[in-house]
Amino acid sequence: MTKSTLFGAIALFILCFSNLTIAQSIPSSELYQKLEQIKETRRVLYVAAHPDDENTRLISYLANGENLQVAYLSLTRGDGGQNLIGKELGVKLGQIRTQELLQARKTDGGRQYFSRAIDFGYTKTPDETFQNWERAKVLSDVVWVIRNFQPDIIITRFNTIPGGGNHGQHTTSAILAGEALEIAGDPNIYPEQLKYVKPWKPKRVFWNTYNFRGEFTKEDGEQYFEFPTGNYNPLLGETYSQIAADSRTMHKSQGFGSTATNGEALDHIQFVSGEKAVNSAFDGVLNRWETISGGKEIESKIDEILKQFDFKQPKSNVPDLLAIKTKLESLQSDEIWVLEKISSLNSLILASLGVEAEWNVQREIGFPGESISTNLEITNPSDGNLKIISFETVGGKINFNDEISENVLFENKIDLKIPNDASLSQPYWLKEPSDGALYHVSDQMEIGKPFENDQLKGVMVIQYDGNTIELELPLMFKFNSRVDGEVKQPFAIVPEVDLVVSDENVFLLEGKNQKLTVTVSFSNEILDGNLKFENLEADQYEIISEERNDLNKQVVYEVSFMLDENQKRSVTAQFISSSGQTFDQTTNRISYPHIPNLTYFSPASVNLIKADWKISGDKIGYIEGAGDDVPSVLTSLGYQISTIGTNDFSLDYLKQFKAIVVGIRAYNTNIDLIENQQVLMEYVKSGGNVVVQYNTSGGLLSNDMGPYPFKLSRDRVTVENSPFRADWSHPILSTPNQVTTEDFEGWVQERGLYFVTDIAEEYSTPLEFQDPDEEFLNGSLIYAEYGEGHYVYTGISFFRELPAGVPGAIKLFINLIEQ
Repeated sequence: MTKSTLFGAIALFILCFSNLTIAQSIPSSELYQKLEQIKETRRVLYVAAHPDDENTRLISYLANGENLQVAYLSLTRGDGGQNLIGKELGVKLGQIRTQELLQARKTDGGRQYFSRAIDFGYTKTPDETFQNWERAKVLSDVVWVIRNFQPDIIITRFNTIPGGGNHGQHTTSAILAGEALEIAGDPNIYPEQLKYVKPWKPKRVFWNTYNFRGEFTKEDGEQYFEFPTGNYNPLLGETYSQIAADSRTMHKSQGFGSTATNGEALDHIQFVSGEKAVNSAFDGVLNRWETISGGKEIESKIDEILKQFDFKQPKSNVPDLLAIKTKLESLQSDEIWVLEKISSLNSLILASLGVEAEWNVQREIGFPGESISTNLEITNPSDGNLKIISFETVGGKINFNDEISENVLFENKIDLKIPNDASLSQPYWLKEPSDGALYHVSDQMEIGKPFENDQLKGVMVIQYDGNTIELELPLMFKFNSRVDGEVKQPFAIVPEVDLVVSDENVFLLEGKNQKLTVTVSFSNEILDGNLKFENLEADQYEIISEERNDLNKQVVYEVSFMLDENQKRSVTAQFISSSGQTFDQTTNRISYPHIPNLTYFSPASVNLIKADWKISGDKIGYIEGAGDDVPSVLTSLGYQISTIGTNDFSLDYLKQFKAIVVGIRAYNTNIDLIENQQVLMEYVKSGGNVVVQYNTSGGLLSNDMGPYPFKLSRDRVTVENSPFRADWSHPILSTPNQVTTEDFEGWVQERGLYFVTDIAEEYSTPLEFQDPDEEFLNGSLIYAEYGEGHYVYTGISFFRELPAGVPGAIKLFINLIEQ
């Protein structure tokens, strides 16, 4: 490839992956630190498997104490994890955890990368992990990130030794990092990447050694280097432990709120492979300034600015910063690190001037073809030497060539038509169906990005004292909240027609055929058209009613279904307009205060499940835990669900319920439950039925969860269709519905987690599961009669299986309720 083609490709990658040129005011002490970071050229890639695996203390120190460029490569987005703050699982949770990682990196000063690997759930060995991940593709992603980021050293969170309770994906991340070290510099391996990047070989790989259960001790014969991660940074006014705690606290969905440990702290890295090091982890690493023409001169100039840095009038530093920027730009270098230094200098110059720029709109969503009114703003509080030259959007280029007066707001209203072919604001890794346990990403330049959803952006060209700087401004919905003050959220492009189905699962039972409501919403005006269902014949569904609401621009359909035999079938609702357009997407929104609002799209699909289960439809009480969708499934089955709140824990009130179901991790989160445990047991004793879903051993508020003792463990069965043994005559496997071997087929992600041990003899254990090469475990489901009632504790992952519409798991859960 030509040098100009490579330069363009690298520039695009820098635009996507590096710190973009931004206009944001920061204190002068942080300006000084940013300049120290521009001077430093060493780079570190930290590698692990999931969001929250990273050592934020080490990242905080390296990025802010040694001023290195530090990146974290998380192989997955944590899609298979659990959620402490809401009901989102799978791809929904993956998006939340992606944004939590981005917020963490904003806090600790690192940057973020991902591979295409999907977190498909807990594994116990690397072999099991590689049975799901296509090894060569995930390895190619690691190599791709190395060739782009060009780290000098790699640090892994985990080692390559399987077992010991370590997650198989953890071990796999370390294995792949070591393999990538050996091949990333070889142009004959993954040569298709060289259209965009150059081969790059880091010096060595280290393991960030640790001990979760006690003080770390060095092993004889191993080489270690250590970093003072408890030190204080006077420019930032915090210790690295404090920065790290704030960063880790961003992992709120995982319940990782953290408090810093004050005082001395050391982090250690152990040499694993690569070139030997003697004095430093960075032995043999070149000062990159010495590798380019005039680089030493630039480095010396940075030192001069640092020595004479004007903290009170930061704009006084700008002429010297501009001189360095001009020198770097004159090199016309295609080196990634040089392009990043130019971008960082641009941001530092604007921040030194206090320049603020933004592009806003008064609404959060729009659709292709719609016209919107936007507002462009820029201010320069320092002096009058700034000019806005132009602003370019999808609507075209606007030329200004206007001076920005000192501390006077420049604003310009821009009416914009969203292109008819504009892409929806779908995260890039969700645009195409996944490929097994990998996201399918066809565009090489998308791979590795932390986030990209085709948000509308504009490019502003400005000049300061004749020096040109380009700013990329995303279109943001800006408004004032009476509670939070100024709020900015990403502007999202959504379909013109949106379909919402009332249920994820529709049950067709004897005499209880559930109806489905499909709400079709129109962004502009109601279109003529018809509702159909993909994967169904015309005689397999009937539109019972159709209600048009012109005020809300909606048409609401009620639909019934007819299937001939017991089965599960996934179907997708489609609105076919009179012009022949097909709309079949549901717009999904995720909103939490610690991350930006998220928008993504999924097919308007529903599982049709025809079965002959016996169901009473009685009243069920639900005690909420960390959050799950089990109540909605039970409602769809015909049960009458009531949430049991703070003031409802009286025996007289609880006696109305056929059964009481306790939500996931309730004994980790629900203080009301803990305080009223005795009332719940009295309910069982007087003839009630209680079903308690899984809890975690960490953060348990009480060990008193049942009428007889048992203990939580970390035992789990991770293979979703693993072998099992069952006492088919046991009441919960035979009454009122006979559970059979076929009911344990087609499960998703896992059998269960946090099984119980040390089970009192009063409990029976009618079900056992077994992972490959391991013993059968009997702690997934325990049952006891207590007084006149029944008690069940289960670690089976009903919170995954029921929303996924797994018929056998649903039948088993019905039996738990109907005892």
